[in-house]
Amino acid sequence: MQYYPWESVIILMKQKMIFLVVLLLGITLQMQGQTFTLQGKVVDEDMNPIELATISVVKQGKFAMTNLKGEFNVILNSADSVSVTFSAIGFKSKVRVLRNPRGRQTFQIQLHQVNQELGEVVVTTKTRQTGSTQRLEAKDMQNAPSVSGNAVEELIQNQAGVSTHDELSSQYNVRGGSFDENVVYINNVEVYRPFLVRSGQQEGLSIIHPNMVEKIGFSTGGFSSKFGDKMSSALDITYKKPKRFEASVIASLLGTSVFVGFSNKKISWSNGIRYKTNKYLLGSLETKGEYSPSFFDYQTYFTYQPNKRWSMELFGDISLNYYNFDPNSRETKFGTLKNVKAFRVYFDGWERDVFKTYFGSMNFTRHFNERAKLSLIYSAFRTNEQEKYDIQGQYWLTQTETSENLGVGTYMEHARNYLKADVQSVKLLFYHKAKKHELQTGITYKMEKISEFSKEYEMRDSSGYSIPHTGKDLNLIYSLNARNELDAKRWEVYAEDNYKFTSPGEHTLFTLNYGVRYSHWSFSGESLFSPRVSLGVIPAYNHDVTLRFATGLYYQAPFFKELRDTSTVNGTTYAVLSNKVKSQRSIHFIMAYDHSFKLMNRPFKFTAEAYCKLLNNLIPYTVNNVKIVYDASQQCSGHALGLDLKLYGEFVPGTDSWLALSFMNTRININGKTIPMPTDQKYAVNLFFTDYFPGTDRWKMSLKLAFVGGLPFGPPHRSLDTVPFRSPAYRRADIGMSYRALNNEKHEKKSLFRNIWLGLDCLNIFGINNVNSYYWITDVTNHQYAVPNYLTGRQINAKVSFEF
Repeated sequence: MQYYPWESVIILMKQKMIFLVVLLLGITLQMQGQTFTLQGKVVDEDMNPIELATISVVKQGKFAMTNLKGEFNVILNSADSVSVTFSAIGFKSKVRVLRNPRGRQTFQIQLHQVNQELGEVVVTTKTRQTGSTQRLEAKDMQNAPSVSGNAVEELIQNQAGVSTHDELSSQYNVRGGSFDENVVYINNVEVYRPFLVRSGQQEGLSIIHPNMVEKIGFSTGGFSSKFGDKMSSALDITYKKPKRFEASVIASLLGTSVFVGFSNKKISWSNGIRYKTNKYLLGSLETKGEYSPSFFDYQTYFTYQPNKRWSMELFGDISLNYYNFDPNSRETKFGTLKNVKAFRVYFDGWERDVFKTYFGSMNFTRHFNERAKLSLIYSAFRTNEQEKYDIQGQYWLTQTETSENLGVGTYMEHARNYLKADVQSVKLLFYHKAKKHELQTGITYKMEKISEFSKEYEMRDSSGYSIPHTGKDLNLIYSLNARNELDAKRWEVYAEDNYKFTSPGEHTLFTLNYGVRYSHWSFSGESLFSPRVSLGVIPAYNHDVTLRFATGLYYQAPFFKELRDTSTVNGTTYAVLSNKVKSQRSIHFIMAYDHSFKLMNRPFKFTAEAYCKLLNNLIPYTVNNVKIVYDASQQCSGHALGLDLKLYGEFVPGTDSWLALSFMNTRININGKTIPMPTDQKYAVNLFFTDYFPGTDRWKMSLKLAFVGGLPFGPPHRSLDTVPFRSPAYRRADIGMSYRALNNEKHEKKSLFRNIWLGLDCLNIFGINNVNSYYWITDVTNHQYAVPNYLTGRQINAKVSFEF
């Protein structure tokens, strides 16, 4: 057989092509063998699954997240060593190094919880916020500068969408709502505030004891159906059950707080005593005199669980607040640099206020298993309040540049106000947790009894005129008589479900909360139906982002103050309760964006929330200091629009701070006019900043800044649609320095004490004269002047804290 040269070339080429095909096939098979499957489950210390835990391999640029059962499954490339990081918010990260992994690798990873300190507020978050309620756990805030001594409320006042214009008060406004539009729960029971309080210096201590608090849940809107019939916010407080003996003593120039708690396998018992006197602080006010305030509070929380099936809880609170004041004199200068007026008053008289409040609850719970329980809760609230004053003032209003007398006169203020309230409730709660659902339902029956006797009047007189001037008679500028009793029953029923599910492929997580609330009040015969829904989305494209949406129909049924309908006969105003007042209504629309990220290798979280509230059946009101006076004779409509921004994180390594910025626009339509609401502040900036001295963690600094827009106001005893003025912005800076004299957290030293802190606070460090109300006077030409009532000035507060 004869071969030609070109045939040899063809045979050689075929052999090389076969070799290349075999080589490529071998390489392909080898590459397929370099991948492996990593699967398993991520759990916490109690072997509960951790959802949304992150499994990441940085070098390969691959990551996955656990589903609702804590399970994960991810395909990775094999290598000599593969470093896999397991992490979750609120837990310490864990790294596993796999050596030459092949095939299918199965692991169960246990993560341990880590606490992050925010001042003295400890925030522990197992899951990110996917609903309308942000969760915080608080120890105390003794290292942060405090004026009122109400640490929890001061924490709330610094949040985005929340503001206050009075450092002496624990009350706050949320997104244009009044003080009365905020509902507060302690251990699933709604609590109430005193009714007759009209100024911050009368308030004393709030019912929330900061040293006894374990969890704080707060929502600025779009909250779920389990929270009551209020229109603005919900504050949900859970008291802690001590796991061992613990105690603390805090003493300062403004008061003292003592806490003692202990427990064993079946019993836990916490006790707290607080005493406050703001006499030292009130000395910085322009009205001089003998201030004698005294506020005392005792709380106890007892739990008993004899076995896994039954548990019992008892809570009690006794609050005794006394405010005595004998005014002497006052001098206030106001106006502009070129037009300064001086208002001088010499007083004769006294004020005696008493607020006695008692609150208690009993909770019996049947635990069917770890996922289902039934609770029966009884609670009782009783308050006995009286406000009495007779104060006469001789005043001079002068122009300082010319010493011209603009007005000389006398005024006389008198009040005898008495109120007793008794509210009892029985509540039945059922809770059941399924695989993807958390079902909760409750029914409450309330019995409300309130009796009121009020008599107030104000007289003004001056040389050449009296107010009101008729030419014939001498009348009072203001006179009020009220004698009312309320005896009513209220039913409340709600049901809600928290449903968590994932998209196909389990890359996007959804949290859907939907529910409905129903209530009926015997006094007005009104029945209310309130559906609510919220949705949280963690998108597949970025697991550091959370999108939240919420909407719902929120009613605020009138309780007592909103029912007062006034009529004037012969110069005297009579207040009676009207059963024709409808419940106020608000429709919430909320869109929110959360983004967690790292900057300079430190964790941060940015939150933005846009909201719209459509308001109907609003009961118009006026605000003087913290006293709200409603006009039930007319109801109107309105709206509230706004944007809340917050940046939270480690501004300084090892300590957390935040900056909150809010913009708001509110309007009500009344008497054919569109005017701003009394709480229309337009903007608010709040900063909480903490830092340590360089090279040591013993010295700590806490700074609180507030810059809040002024509120609209107008002359008293006028039509509510007359608000031609706006007060100056509220500006305040408080700074606190703390020194840790003893740190025995790890019990390395034989000492009775766990921590000893020494602190020094400078309150209102810039000495800014903030205004929270006005006193109106009239000169001989019938011109009115609004004399500002300034708040506290610069003060120093020293304190010491012992933890056992």
